[in-house]
Amino acid sequence: MIKLSAFTSDGTGVNVVVESPRDSTVKVAYKHDLGQFAFSRALPEGVSFPYDWGFIPSTRAADGDPLDALVLWDQTSFAGLVLDCRVLAVLCVEQNSKGRPGVRERNDRIIVAPRNAGRLARSGHDGDIDPDVRTAIETFLLNAARDQKKDLALLGWASADDALALIRDSIIAD
Repeated sequence: MIKLSAFTSDGTGVNVVVESPRDSTVKVAYKHDLGQFAFSRALPEGVSFPYDWGFIPSTRAADGDPLDALVLWDQTSFAGLVLDCRVLAVLCVEQNSKGRPGVRERNDRIIVAPRNAGRLARSGHDGDIDPDVRTAIETFLLNAARDQKKDLALLGWASADDALALIRDSIIAD
């Protein structure tokens, strides 16, 4: 298996591996033990991914999975595509632990935009995300988790610098 760095080769962007493309009604997840993408679950009826969804490779979040990333752009890609992205912000999230009943854990979502895409979905400079887009992201996350017993709590938005610090702190050693 090829090891993919969290940061791009020039060190100024992050790599994001798409799992579930925009408009998908199913969650796809990369299964490291299988070395391939696999069906994870169907989203609740009427819910679809508003943007491409994936992860930042070579990282481990508090929940044990790679850091989640939402790709803020107006395109639809496909599972397995690697995007060179700039970091915009992080939405801080807390949820019930998957494997430890009664324990809460962080599961923050890094918000990014492709660096080489000409058309972006209402995102300007780093951290400058339209308030309506922020609300749509929050609503999607709450709706997507409603059948999962995660008891998702949105803790607020943090800056691109905070997101980059989280990424650096989450990098796993070889």
